[in-house]
Amino acid sequence: MDLSNLTIHQINDLLKYREVKSADITNSYIERIKKIDPVISAYLYTDFEEALSNAEAADKIIQKNKDFPYLTGIPLSIKDIFLIKGKKTTCASKILNNFISPYDATVIKRLKKNNYVFIGKTNMDEFAMGSSTENSAYKITKNPFDLNRVPGGSSGGSAASVSADLCAGSFGTDTGGSVRQPASLCGVVGLKPTYGLISRYGIIAFSSSLDQAGVIANDVLDAAIMLKAVAGFDEKDQTTRKFEIKDYPEIVKRADKSIIKGLRVGIPVEFFSEGLDSKIHSKIMEIKDLLKDLGAQVVNITLPDTKYSVAAYYVIATSEASSNLERYDGIRFGGRFNEGKGIQSLDELYRKSRESGFGKEVKRRIILGTFALSAGYYDAYYKKASLVRKLIIKNYKDSFNDVDIILGPTSPTPAFLIGEKISDPLSMYLSDIYTISVNLAYLPALSLPAGVVDNPTKKGGVLPIGLQLISPWTTEAKLLSVAKVIEDEVKFRDKYTPVI
Repeated sequence: MDLSNLTIHQINDLLKYREVKSADITNSYIERIKKIDPVISAYLYTDFEEALSNAEAADKIIQKNKDFPYLTGIPLSIKDIFLIKGKKTTCASKILNNFISPYDATVIKRLKKNNYVFIGKTNMDEFAMGSSTENSAYKITKNPFDLNRVPGGSSGGSAASVSADLCAGSFGTDTGGSVRQPASLCGVVGLKPTYGLISRYGIIAFSSSLDQAGVIANDVLDAAIMLKAVAGFDEKDQTTRKFEIKDYPEIVKRADKSIIKGLRVGIPVEFFSEGLDSKIHSKIMEIKDLLKDLGAQVVNITLPDTKYSVAAYYVIATSEASSNLERYDGIRFGGRFNEGKGIQSLDELYRKSRESGFGKEVKRRIILGTFALSAGYYDAYYKKASLVRKLIIKNYKDSFNDVDIILGPTSPTPAFLIGEKISDPLSMYLSDIYTISVNLAYLPALSLPAGVVDNPTKKGGVLPIGLQLISPWTTEAKLLSVAKVIEDEVKFRDKYTPVI
């Protein structure tokens, strides 16, 4: 049995019935990482010694207890934006090249309580700014379905690590689609929960009102398991709320076709306009027809102000990034240029430390944000973008009076070629055109593999495409349940595997 090709719940069953040990599972992933990751470049660094130590500790817990948390003994990768005490956290940036985390993020604390196995930190776009993982200061991650294509971003390393079976699941972050878009491009499940359901404490900030921890998993049940392990109020994060945390895994296990009967499904006309790949459009319509056949009431809806999402997002996100990244000055935080040698003034130290430490895309966004917040422009840009955000929230609220769930594409195209869009920022920004409005509205959403399209540059090859489901605030249970029914019908994981 290939122990590195299993879901979390399958591994949990094997551990529960003492058919394997966590050490066996972990060794299987370690061997595969050694063989495959030099090609994929999903990881920024790995810690096999700690992984085996975690696995041995988990095995002792399993031997002594009949009942133990789902994630006990499960090897997971972590996006290099989460702080882990005593370990390097770089956010894929040179400015944090030597930063050692002094404490654990709340997500990490909760994973440790669940006895997970830490296997390594994954690559990402620098400070989570990007849609292709080409903005990393260290390496470019490849898509496991085609090594000449991007895995998406900014959580591209996390998505690639799951897709290529280099871990059992991964935690990423989603500011404008950074979990869902790479999940779509890599053929895995990506869940962005309601803003405030998972603590952001210990996650290096990009845009504080948009950032949200999310999960990338092999299937919907795994996503439910991972969500339950880390969700909940945190007194250290004032943006978390005392939402009810449901037993998501058990709810998903009970999900069947009967929940689709009478379900009101909305299809936003704005998501199927110019710019959407025709083959993706056809595939999403197949899912729409499937739901209709199962008894859903499918109706067209309109989200008129979502056409302004990209513009509003890039004002709000860059403004907040300008503020959040101000601290990296070479004195309080961040690497110091030339260790301060030969520097003649404080201003020169700031300038050279930031110039050498930040990459091109990060600099671009800091400049955009600083401009939007500057005297004379605040009302014209940031204030107006915030008003547009309120309109987008109202669009969704009004729609959810008429429908239970919204269906659409995750990304306008399949995975694009490495280098294809890197010199065209606007084209790159449009990669998240269907995901951004969800973050602006604080909503939960999930990307699910819907099938494949032919790879135009690789004879006989295929590229995954993602279906996006959006639901009202705190309705993750319904979102996951509907996704599970679709997943059971599509059977993507049974039919398609990466080339690597």
